[in-house]
Amino acid sequence: MNKYILKIEGMRCSMCESHVNDAIRKKIDAKKIKSSHTKNETIIITDKDISDDLFYEILNPTGYKLTKIKKEDAKKFGPFWK
Repeated sequence: MNKYILKIEGMRCSMCESHVNDAIRKKIDAKKIKSSHTKNETIIITDKDISDDLFYEILNPTGYKLTKIKKEDAKKFGPFWK
């Protein structure tokens, strides 16, 4: 399982978080997507390998600025992914 941590500028509220989550969900089959405007990040857990280019392609039209992409192995703790 892959965990992607995206640093995103421009999210100001929970509606911004929803907008980012929805845009990603339309293009990527993910187990979990969680955005935080206070941390300026989105975390995606998926079993797919996602290219950096696809993340930029998804987020550029939304008006939010993707500044960094980090990939890690996702770990499962009981029913939860971290």
